[in-house]
Amino acid sequence: MSSAYEGNYEGAGYGAAGDGGASAAPSPYPDVSDQSVGSLVGQLSSDLSKLMSQEMALAKAEMKEEAKKAGLAAGMLGGAAVAGLMVAIFASAALMYILDIAIPLPWAAVIVTVLWAIVGAVLFAMGRKKLQEVNPKPEQTVESLKEDKEWVKPQKN
Repeated sequence: MSSAYEGNYEGAGYGAAGDGGASAAPSPYPDVSDQSVGSLVGQLSSDLSKLMSQEMALAKAEMKEEAKKAGLAAGMLGGAAVAGLMVAIFASAALMYILDIAIPLPWAAVIVTVLWAIVGAVLFAMGRKKLQEVNPKPEQTVESLKEDKEWVKPQKN
């Protein structure tokens, strides 16, 4: 009577003798039994180098996204500054007209000045709120580095 398994055992993927030829679940770790320590250290060094460059790329992408948010907030604050300038211009024009002509035209200039003041206040509030939402800390990179640290711990042993 011959067994269902014939041949030499060559590693993962082959059934053990006497198990009916059923294959074992593949190991999540590569078979390194035939590699030298120097080769393994070299691979680890290469993998860590690749991992660090990937982490740096992720950090750059996150920082770029946060810089866009900061740019939008700065644009709104710039809009508030322009509105403030307009307030000064129209306030000056209104004061000039009020002093020169005591007719409804100066009151129109005052109304325009008040409208620009409202626009400036709204833009300033929106810009300040957006600026507070900016997070300079690259959250995904920090999480990824924590995961990498947990992965490296068992590799060192």
